[in-house]
Amino acid sequence: MTKRTLKNDFLQIEYSTDSLRVTGLIPTGKSNLLVDLSGAPPVSTPYGEFHFEGGHRLWHAPEAMPRSYIPEHDVKITEQTNGVILELPTEPGTGIRKCIEIQLAPDRPSLVLTHTLTNDGMWPVELAPWAISQFRLGGTVILPMPVGNADPAGLLSNRHLVLWPYTRIKDPRLNLGDEYIVFKADALPPFKIGYFNPHGWMAYWMDGVLFRKTFHVHANTMHPDNNCNCEVYCNQQFVELESLGPLMTLAPGISVSHVETWELFDGLDVLPEEAQQQLFA
Repeated sequence: MTKRTLKNDFLQIEYSTDSLRVTGLIPTGKSNLLVDLSGAPPVSTPYGEFHFEGGHRLWHAPEAMPRSYIPEHDVKITEQTNGVILELPTEPGTGIRKCIEIQLAPDRPSLVLTHTLTNDGMWPVELAPWAISQFRLGGTVILPMPVGNADPAGLLSNRHLVLWPYTRIKDPRLNLGDEYIVFKADALPPFKIGYFNPHGWMAYWMDGVLFRKTFHVHANTMHPDNNCNCEVYCNQQFVELESLGPLMTLAPGISVSHVETWELFDGLDVLPEEAQQQLFA
């Protein structure tokens, strides 16, 4: 895999020239927060072999085989001031073209990623933009929970959790709190949880660095996976922080974008107070 870099005084971003991947998120003086899966075995599909590679990628939900696993080749790279645009050719089978634009802030440890899906096919496609960041194990995921009443009388539910078939209810890594879900990213069997996150952020704390991604919240709009706009997956190799846009029918010739802002906060030797209490109680 060939890589190029964007950098400022606070962090270095690496991206692949072979596939649509952000492969490096490296705070100054620290190790790469993203995981390297370049040695992982590929997934066989009717379109060839799909390689996970690690790092950050763009998919479109809902997940399915082979729809989600179409191999990536021939990335078009357009360099910009403090940024870059990475674009794939139109996918065979789906007719969807993927693009990620990266803009690195010149004066702080922050960047904006604009994920765009374009329907180059001849028929409408139901999809949702799906931005997936794969991190090294050993840190702690922090997910803010909905709080307050859903109606003036407090009679209606205000939160829900979505569990995948392999998720264990009593997984020792999971700690449910009233204001936060805290998940310790250790190498145990696969786990996935999702929910509708009205706060529009999720975080990962590791090696004294807090990573936070924020995204726009589309309230009163259906999302994939039983209305999830925020999901976490973990296995023996990595942990994923995933944000999703709303489900929509994308007409031919139309594009949809999903924007994430990434921020890093260094020197945090402890978690935020309530999350720390939940994790170590």
